[in-house]
Amino acid sequence: MALTAEQQQQLLETLQQRFEKNLQRHEGIEWTQVEEKLGNSPDKLWSLAQMEETAGEPDVVGTTEDGAFIFMDCAKESPKGRRSVCYDRAALEARKNHPPATSAMDIVKEMGIEMATEEQYRALQQLGEFDLKSSSWVATPDEIRQLGGAIFCDRRYNTVFVYHNGADSYYAARGFRGVLTI
Repeated sequence: MALTAEQQQQLLETLQQRFEKNLQRHEGIEWTQVEEKLGNSPDKLWSLAQMEETAGEPDVVGTTEDGAFIFMDCAKESPKGRRSVCYDRAALEARKNHPPATSAMDIVKEMGIEMATEEQYRALQQLGEFDLKSSSWVATPDEIRQLGGAIFCDRRYNTVFVYHNGADSYYAARGFRGVLTI
């Protein structure tokens, strides 16, 4: 999928404003460097637009060893446009009563992003206070998922907590945080 030139420009302006407002998230990184990579990645721009559209408020939170920029959902609470979903397709199909419309992993795939890992989630919490009222699914290790579980995180009492739940559970205050490397 592609964005129109107008949509691209609007998204870039939104991302730049957020970038400049939250410099503590990406010390040593210049917006011009980010903008150049974004200009060469129209498919990634579309994914960032999806993150923005679902209230994720993506922002640069670091770089990889090879110099790619890491964007992550930085909304104060788990993105509103991605809540009330179970963990993955298998959990959705196994749910007998009142299944949600979709799953977090289905949305991840549709958006062309990745679900944040526990490590990435903890790193985000070093940049601010997130999920004080909500919680976010995080990428679950296979050994937990094979037993029917999934993990999620939140921040309470100035501490990041990791919990477990059945992968088929879903709550109005639980979504997930996405990550996109460009």
